[in-house]
Amino acid sequence: MTIRKAVFPVAGWGTRLLPATKSIPKELLPVWDRPILHHVVEECARSGVTEVLFVTSSGKEAVLDYFDRNHELEAVLEHRGKEEALQKVQAPATMAVFFSIRQGEIRGLGHAVSKARTWVGDEPFAVVLPDDLVLSKEPCLAQLDRVFATVGRPVVALEEVPWEETRRYGVVAAEPGPAGSVAIREMVEKPQPEIAPSNLAIIGRYILTPEIFDFLEGTKEGTGGEVQLTDALRALIPKGIYGYQFEGKRCDAGSPLGFLEANLAFGLHTPEVKPKVLAMLKKFLEPG
Repeated sequence: MTIRKAVFPVAGWGTRLLPATKSIPKELLPVWDRPILHHVVEECARSGVTEVLFVTSSGKEAVLDYFDRNHELEAVLEHRGKEEALQKVQAPATMAVFFSIRQGEIRGLGHAVSKARTWVGDEPFAVVLPDDLVLSKEPCLAQLDRVFATVGRPVVALEEVPWEETRRYGVVAAEPGPAGSVAIREMVEKPQPEIAPSNLAIIGRYILTPEIFDFLEGTKEGTGGEVQLTDALRALIPKGIYGYQFEGKRCDAGSPLGFLEANLAFGLHTPEVKPKVLAMLKKFLEPG
């Protein structure tokens, strides 16, 4: 693995999932048997990442608590002989070394990433958006890293989306590149379908180089009045930036329908419970 550090922007309000996220960070809502954020940190750990930085905000203390040890709870479980539960409670703290920094003002993804500059230092790093859960044999981030090892330039995860949904994503125009990638020639943040350069959308996995921080410093507020990471990435196009259509299935767990889809997908992906999930669906699909 080329990348050992990953930045997680988790300062947002989770407005698409209100009122559920009024007092619970959306990243800690459960998808199947563990929080959204657990699934994505686990993907990073399986990809070789050893250090994780959470860019947080006030009210998100529970995010760090989840990845910390809870000695009182562990003692209770151990005393009661609940070994399996004890192992599950201890697992999050073992997946990486965790750090955090406050974003201060919630001014967009680009602004959140800029807060990681000192922590990142002079090495390439990943940016991971927890809303995007990817079910795949090979971790999505590991797939990007294979491309990065070849091209040595920033790589973003790409997925074809319906044309009418291009307004929700950063969208690229590209041509074939090495190692199964595409070389990005144009990048537009949340374009209307009629002006989108393609329906190839950037989803929440990036491998970046430290040069991005200089461009973020000079990036003005863009779409939605926020500092957009896409705008800074566009400045890298002349030097080379690549995309990769990952293998796997993505769920947008940050929206109500996507959250439901993610729970169904992870349930169906678990062999021992798949028959029960199918039986539940059948029950609710039957007339009456």
